[in-house]
Amino acid sequence: MYFVISAMKAQIEIIPCKICGDKSSGIHYGVITCEGCKGFFRRSQQSNAAYSCPRQKNCVIDRTSRNRCQHCRLQKCLTVGMSRDAVKFGRMSKKQRDSLYAEVQKHRLQQQQQQQQQQQQQQQQQQQQGQAASNPLLHHSHPSLSSQMLGEADALSPHYSLSSTGLTELPDELGGYMDQQSPEGGSAKTDSSGGGGAEGFYLNIQPSPDQSGLDIDGIKPEPLCDLGSGNGFYPYCSFSSGDMSPTVSMDELEHLAQNISKSHMETCQYLQEELQQSTWQTFLQDEVECYQSKPKEVMWQLCAVKITEAIQYVVEFAKRIDGFMELCQNDQIVLLKAGSLEVVFIRMCRAFDTQNNTVYFDGKYAGPEVFKVLGCDDLITSAYDFAKSMCSLHLSEDELALFSAFILLSSDRSWLQEKSKVEKLQQKTQLALQHMLQKHQRGEEILTKLICKVSTLRGLCSRHTETLSAFRAVYPDIVRAHFPPLYKELFGSDFEVLPADSS
Repeated sequence: MYFVISAMKAQIEIIPCKICGDKSSGIHYGVITCEGCKGFFRRSQQSNAAYSCPRQKNCVIDRTSRNRCQHCRLQKCLTVGMSRDAVKFGRMSKKQRDSLYAEVQKHRLQQQQQQQQQQQQQQQQQQQQGQAASNPLLHHSHPSLSSQMLGEADALSPHYSLSSTGLTELPDELGGYMDQQSPEGGSAKTDSSGGGGAEGFYLNIQPSPDQSGLDIDGIKPEPLCDLGSGNGFYPYCSFSSGDMSPTVSMDELEHLAQNISKSHMETCQYLQEELQQSTWQTFLQDEVECYQSKPKEVMWQLCAVKITEAIQYVVEFAKRIDGFMELCQNDQIVLLKAGSLEVVFIRMCRAFDTQNNTVYFDGKYAGPEVFKVLGCDDLITSAYDFAKSMCSLHLSEDELALFSAFILLSSDRSWLQEKSKVEKLQQKTQLALQHMLQKHQRGEEILTKLICKVSTLRGLCSRHTETLSAFRAVYPDIVRAHFPPLYKELFGSDFEVLPADSS
């Protein structure tokens, strides 16, 4: 009987977590959950916590959003039946075990079907690679993605999978550290079979659900605003031809601003209230020394994982921007590869405390000395200086959202196939940003300062790429075997990085 139960428990893990959809680790408190949701529920019961929801008490709880609203996460735990009094698997009735076994079989069948589909897609992509080799754009821009650009969006997600840490077969010291630091106390083990264990973060360019709550009813005609007019508009990216200049109504700008702001708030890694409550939690001197005493490669891996996690939120933000999913797949990937880290640097100002020059990192606020072992003091100092300069502009969340979208939709990226479509979308976003600044009675010099940040951002990202290249030259095996696949894909040497002063 013991072996039957043990075998069944192993099979249960094929069913994803009932709370967030992450890879489950078994039945906890009566429900199939991952280690993170198990730990969250345990802590909520031990402390008898009373959480509050800053929104409408209907937050979506999934892998990327589960840490943003504790109230809705706990309610979902209770709704699906989690309880301290729940019986364990071995004490379930035969009917309950049979039902569970049927669900296991269902997920196993789905997994087999997905694997068959992936094999068919890979075969199709291999056939298409011969065609792609003759296309200079696909051959020279980012060859590792060329076959994916030719397929449907659904085919992209399997190639951008990453476990919760992205680290496999680590040396003892590296493995032990990452196990301890894995999210929510869960183990950092990965699924060597390539199954559900590689689902923590992934570049999944599929349409997000339709956004609700946007006030687009009852729109009345308004005077049109010409993108080419000189009413205080700062043309950063010029159109390729005169007849490309569209007209945009004020209502359309309002709708776009509302869409981008809502998308930003729904995909922020941390709520502003949570960050403000945590500002007093800075690393103590002994904790700083602990980070400084870690091997260089350990700290690099930790930072790579944190950056990858932040980028996944940026990917979701991009998917929700009106018009982004209408761009061709090649251009979606180009924009994300070139701009995702820039948006991460912009969002850094949300988690930056100007009073003590610290940024939220790994659970507390950290000064630049925490990252000393990385060996890139210039990059760290520049990142902190940029965050401080962004904070000095005192941007609202709406303004920050629109600026992030403006950066992400930069139409001067190399290898864009439909540049004119990106240009139109970026200039609409810039007009929406300008309109928002005017509505908030901000001076026009704010927009000028923001546009001047473009070269600073590109310089930061170029320096990051150079620093990564230097690290990779010394630790090639560490980068190849233990860095997150998405991180390597975004910042690999095969992708051309525009110089900071390019136009």
